[in-house]
Amino acid sequence: MTWHRGVLRSHNERVLLDALRAAGSTSRAELARTTGLSKPTVSAALAALESAGLVRRTGEVSRGQGRGRAAVLYEADATAGYVVGVDVGRAWLRAAAADLDGTVVGRSDAPNTARTAGAIVRDAARLARSVAAAAGLDWSQVVHTVVGSPGVTDPQTRRVRYAVNLPGWGRSGLFERLRAELGTGLDVLNDANLAALGEYALGAGRGSRLFAYLWVGTGLGAGVVADGRLFRGVHGAAGEIGYLPMRPLPAAGDREPGERGARGGPMEEAVSADAVVALARSLGMPESSAHTAKDVFAAARAGDATALRVVEREGARLAHAVAALAAVLDPELVVLGGGVGGNGDLLLPPLRACLRELTPLRPRVVGSALGDDAVLLGAVARAAEAARERVFDTRGVRRTGR
Repeated sequence: MTWHRGVLRSHNERVLLDALRAAGSTSRAELARTTGLSKPTVSAALAALESAGLVRRTGEVSRGQGRGRAAVLYEADATAGYVVGVDVGRAWLRAAAADLDGTVVGRSDAPNTARTAGAIVRDAARLARSVAAAAGLDWSQVVHTVVGSPGVTDPQTRRVRYAVNLPGWGRSGLFERLRAELGTGLDVLNDANLAALGEYALGAGRGSRLFAYLWVGTGLGAGVVADGRLFRGVHGAAGEIGYLPMRPLPAAGDREPGERGARGGPMEEAVSADAVVALARSLGMPESSAHTAKDVFAAARAGDATALRVVEREGARLAHAVAALAAVLDPELVVLGGGVGGNGDLLLPPLRACLRELTPLRPRVVGSALGDDAVLLGAVARAAEAARERVFDTRGVRRTGR
């Protein structure tokens, strides 16, 4: 009987904590109305949550003269724990610290100059700890860390596959090294998946029942969010559309059908940053003007005719990726992002035009609202969600002795 009462108490406390996070600051009476719990149950649960440091009083609201006592207001204590999100990219390391509501309290970016997986792990952990310290946090207050990186993070083998741009990143033991350096709860997730979560929480995907984030940069990938939850597939490879067949390519000057590059799949080879550079040079842009994809897009904005042709072809190629997502997922929205995809002002018009010719299944396609911060903010959002559960469970066990 004691066990059942303990489970019921825990359930009621969790319900109230979720209601407080949804409502912000509110009263016991309002909590009773919204949750359906009795007022004595709400009072007992709030007292327990307050004692555990998960809920705090925010003040009183006067009911006016002759209308009874003032109502005490409560809110979930977002400072009961903190989280860190880390974005590991080929060129940059980014880290941010946030409270349990996901409110960022500090962040920092640093060039990724490491040449081995071990060095990347050490640099990422050092950056994470420095961000927390700069925000005035003791590292012991950090409950959970989420690390985003290229490649497929397989939850069964706990390894990262296909992260060809990060040396040694796919070797065994990566998760263990990260956990040893950080000393917190840990998730390692694909960058496109985290970007999708970031757009869902704070950006263009808010309110969407089903949408895909199309990441176009050094590589190509997609993150899929359905009813607020990330869809990863059995082995974590859902959204790896870089491996979709794309032969023959929709423009001249590329590999012959059937040829296969060593670093990525056919679709990735056709639309990634390197493909933009290769196409620009094949159309006659000098190397000095097309050293990187960024150079090509800058030239297009400046009115260079050849660069504009490159952009038009890149947009048409990306339409094939969107058409594939539309046929398989039927999303209401596709968000275009990443280093290349972030040039939506140039890419979206030709993409949409080609999409109309390719398929009758045409989701709305928009540019990312979060830009380069999408992965980092997605990591923070995912970490905060995990930390809220971890903090509740840990403090509940400590309080009840379960």
